[in-house]
Amino acid sequence: MFAGMQGWHLLIVLAVILLLFGAAKLPALAKSMGQSARVFKGEMKAMKDEDASRADSTAVDPTSAKDSGADPETPPRA
Repeated sequence: MFAGMQGWHLLIVLAVILLLFGAAKLPALAKSMGQSARVFKGEMKAMKDEDASRADSTAVDPTSAKDSGADPETPPRA
């Protein structure tokens, strides 16, 4: 996708971004993008930890779920 881009292409792209957003807004834009990336990374880590703890709890005590032939994650139908 970017295989044909050279150094001067990047300079033109940066100049267009500077014209669109302005020099004053670029630091705030970079800060908000960094915070968003940090939050996303934290949420992904929390999801992985949750999945790992769920896998550990089912691996340790597999008899805790009743073997009714249904998926233990889905609630029974009324």
